[in-house]
Amino acid sequence: MIFLYVLVLLLSFYVLAKVVDDYFVPSLDNLSEKLKMSHDAAGATLMAIGSSAPELFVALFAVFRPGNHEAIGIGNIVGSALFNLLIVTGFSTIVRDASVAKHSVLRDLFFYVVSVGLLLLIFDDKTVSLYEAVLLIFVYGLYIFAVIKWKKLFPEQDTGKYEEPNVYDTDEVPKKNFLSKVVAPVDYLINLFFKPLKHYFAVFIVSVAFIAGISRLLVESAVHIASLSGIPEAFIAVTILAAGTSVPDLVSSVIVSKKGRGGMAISNAVGSNIFDILVGLGLPFLIFILISGENMPVNTDAAEESVYYLASSTVMVLILFLIFRWKVGKLFGILLTAMYVAYLIRLILFV
Repeated sequence: MIFLYVLVLLLSFYVLAKVVDDYFVPSLDNLSEKLKMSHDAAGATLMAIGSSAPELFVALFAVFRPGNHEAIGIGNIVGSALFNLLIVTGFSTIVRDASVAKHSVLRDLFFYVVSVGLLLLIFDDKTVSLYEAVLLIFVYGLYIFAVIKWKKLFPEQDTGKYEEPNVYDTDEVPKKNFLSKVVAPVDYLINLFFKPLKHYFAVFIVSVAFIAGISRLLVESAVHIASLSGIPEAFIAVTILAAGTSVPDLVSSVIVSKKGRGGMAISNAVGSNIFDILVGLGLPFLIFILISGENMPVNTDAAEESVYYLASSTVMVLILFLIFRWKVGKLFGILLTAMYVAYLIRLILFV
């Protein structure tokens, strides 16, 4: 039975990656053009929101699933934040050297530190109040305002328009490997639900429905795997679930980096983390409190150590940026990847 749930988990990861990468993010990209957003603003907001949608829906379903499974949502957010900061940023710089806009990165890291600080504050008393939930959402609003106004304060070179490859481009037919042949039936079924990308609003709506449905499957699979294997739900959430839901971030950021827009890829990784913490947790908490009329108790024991590791990793990444003078490459990426591997080894040894 556990094998079946693992299979569902892996299939869900693939469907999430395809829907987000081929449909959801491109529809948001078109929306950013209509709104005439700057490229950095699009990367740190809409692109981040698009690639972080799975984490938001997983947190929503985990919070409202009967049986006190909020540890899955919290663990997934914290684990995804670490994966984005260390693996997504690391791989983006490994595939191609990048010169990042330091003022934009400093802005994002500042709000990121604030986000992690708020998370630690919430973890301190094991409950979330209405004030704390609203504060999380409010700080994200401040972040978006800062991103939109940033160009006027620091007119740095734009990192370039985000170009997401999509399934509608038939001018070039990619060579199929064994894996692509295996998942071809799944691709065919998914494509049946989507209109051409020019109908971007319809594509957006269908994408949201897909992401919501798959996120529900992820939560159920994680709960049953934890129950059958005896592994804590939070451990599965901060490792397997976090990595799987962060695949869209990894794929899109690596693609952007290969096109020479590493700065935008890094903005996306950090911007996704800010969204994950402030909205991915803030919104489910707020909805729960408004519906129940009382503070939300949270079990954070299993994820608390990961939050402290996340805080220390943020400081280390900033120090590395300063050491490399905002021009990063393979060594920078390898160091970040090594930090994540060390984190996993620590978790596995003390699970």
